[in-house]
Amino acid sequence: MVLPKRKESRGPPLPTAADRGTSLLGKRPSSKVVVVTGAASFLGANLVGLLEEDSRVARIVAIDVKPPGTAQRKTRFYEVDFTGASTEARLSEILGAERADTLVHLAFMSSPTHATAHAHELESVGTRHVLVAARHASVRKVVMWSQTLLYGAHPSNPNFLTERHPLRAPQTEPWFADKIEAEGEVARFAERTADTVVTVLRTAPILGPTVHNFLTRYLARRVVPVAMGFDPLVQFLHEVDAIAAFKLAIDRDHPGIYNVVGDGVLPLSTVVKLAGRLALPLPHPLARTMGAALWLAQIVEAPPSFMHYLRFLCVADGAKARSELGFRPAYTTREAVLDFTSAQRLRDVKLLHEAV
Repeated sequence: MVLPKRKESRGPPLPTAADRGTSLLGKRPSSKVVVVTGAASFLGANLVGLLEEDSRVARIVAIDVKPPGTAQRKTRFYEVDFTGASTEARLSEILGAERADTLVHLAFMSSPTHATAHAHELESVGTRHVLVAARHASVRKVVMWSQTLLYGAHPSNPNFLTERHPLRAPQTEPWFADKIEAEGEVARFAERTADTVVTVLRTAPILGPTVHNFLTRYLARRVVPVAMGFDPLVQFLHEVDAIAAFKLAIDRDHPGIYNVVGDGVLPLSTVVKLAGRLALPLPHPLARTMGAALWLAQIVEAPPSFMHYLRFLCVADGAKARSELGFRPAYTTREAVLDFTSAQRLRDVKLLHEAV
């Protein structure tokens, strides 16, 4: 089989066995070769930029449908569509030829989408392809992105959800179901490949001055809908801390699942005030009916199943990541909101000037 065509590669030609003075089955090089799927995403591009500056990383293999803007001399880019028919074979050959040491799987939707069939192929089926390729290439470590929202928002939730709690987000909503299926795939992979370090980082909703997702769009609204009679506690993870957590998981071998969250929690009403927005309380039946219609019309950021998070608690305990992984967030939940707010105010002023 011929290697897939590399577009806009920014590194040297693909190494051959002769160049390395050993066969592809020989000893791994001492410096790391890190593969990043979803390399053009917010997390992927920032992580690639960080790895470019790490002298311990010999090469970065970026896999996505377009190259990350942060790629420099150490990065090789491969255009791979995870929804394609030959994805598994292409990934297996790339990982084997590049002799990947660490695979960071970030090819997930950061926001809900109406293209549910595409999202399923990307996240659930795509994760299966990635893990099969990792097993064939004998990748030493796999790090995967997940989210604390998968625990689900329920009135019976404890104050802080640990990694031992089940994932109870509504699987009638494809955005949750695909990610829960992906976690199931990686759990089975970890059981079958005991020699591979498998780390799953469940991040709290990511917020900050440059990230763009359904949460930032929600808080960017002048009037923010909330559930009448409810004011749940919420937590966020600053974008800088999210990137730092993945770098930590690459640098250190700590298998397992870790909640990665910012310190502290805030009532949703406080978040809306800190963001400089006006809360619009809506009765739950009305909000759900309106939300469904507005989602179908592609006007709002998320489907009505997300209304649960405006009513009930979904806050994760980050103690395990702190004690075992050594993760220490630089920003609290409050500071993440304030940093987002400062940047959003500048964007609001810019839009105002453009409108004049």
